[in-house]
Amino acid sequence: MTTSTRGAAKAPAVLVLEDGRSFRGRAYGAVGETFGEAVFNTGMSGYQETLTDPSYHRQVVVMTAPHVGNTGVNDDDPESGQIWVAGYVVRDPARVASNWRSQRSLDEELVKQGVVGISGIDTRALTRHLRERGAMRVGIFSGEALADEATLLARVKEAPEMVGADLSTQVATKETYVVPAIGPGGEALPIGSARFTVAALDLGIKGMTPHRMAERGIEVHVLPATATVEDVYAVNPDGFFLSNGPGDPSTVDLTVVKAVLAKKTPLFGICFGNQILGRALGFGTYKLKYGHRGINQPVQDRTTGKVEITAHNHGFAVDAPLDKVSETPFGRAEVSHVCLNDNVVEGLQLLDQPAFSVQYHPEAAAGPHDAAYLFDRFVELMEGQRA
Repeated sequence: MTTSTRGAAKAPAVLVLEDGRSFRGRAYGAVGETFGEAVFNTGMSGYQETLTDPSYHRQVVVMTAPHVGNTGVNDDDPESGQIWVAGYVVRDPARVASNWRSQRSLDEELVKQGVVGISGIDTRALTRHLRERGAMRVGIFSGEALADEATLLARVKEAPEMVGADLSTQVATKETYVVPAIGPGGEALPIGSARFTVAALDLGIKGMTPHRMAERGIEVHVLPATATVEDVYAVNPDGFFLSNGPGDPSTVDLTVVKAVLAKKTPLFGICFGNQILGRALGFGTYKLKYGHRGINQPVQDRTTGKVEITAHNHGFAVDAPLDKVSETPFGRAEVSHVCLNDNVVEGLQLLDQPAFSVQYHPEAAAGPHDAAYLFDRFVELMEGQRA
């Protein structure tokens, strides 16, 4: 990515898809060029959480909501320390940020972090195109990066694809850090005094995830994606957590996950973590045509029959049978959750030991919060194992 920050409000810009279709508009955020996988997000709110979600690394996000940026940006809502999207596409950016929590405009934040975007294009037409043709490589160009479309298309086709991309180590923490448990009065508890300790493998973890566990009296040790089995058990964990993250799940080494399963340590996985658990159990993964990204996806918990409206951000899914219990190297497993839109696997659970995962985001800071009970389910597993 190359960027500059001058003239963004007036600079012409063009978005070029790898199949040759293009959209012309105006630069939004930084001026320059960027490449990634074009995906769309159907959320009506929560754009700041979307931008800072590490799972969007190397993706150009198209917002289907036409009006974006109206509540500005603050320093409390980011899910990580930076914006991770490769590029941002909006139809009608807010001219004025109006919210009592706003500290600056979204445009200013995009410029500050060097995120190249485009505005003023028909995002409905672009979304329909991606639904019909599938997620694909894309480039956004403005300022000195502009050239004839044949040249720009050739540059887009040189960009790496998402299939086979090993990205989790690029977004994960380099050093272990601890999120202390939260006491009944809202205070952080001293390290080592929590009710439970969890080792969380950071594959692109969102900040709200350890917070949701801390609210339940859990001290969370967030480990790098490269952590070993010895690193995991050095914290003497009551449970093990597999985070969300970007890239192709087939690229992740399964040594640590299989060791945790072999020891029957309670395990909970979210999103990318669901795909990694699925692979460890012997299931395959595959790339969805255009993925699930938004905060309005209906999912059924098959263990209770309850239907939840959930937050999603995934382009890959687990290939597991919906109609039967499967035998795995770690006992029987079944699909626990399913998407009601397209029957995609949205959760797995082992029947003979304490391990489960979901494909969506029960910690979603922007909501909905229908699935927050899953953190309580994780606590119950640790309680049961301790007993």
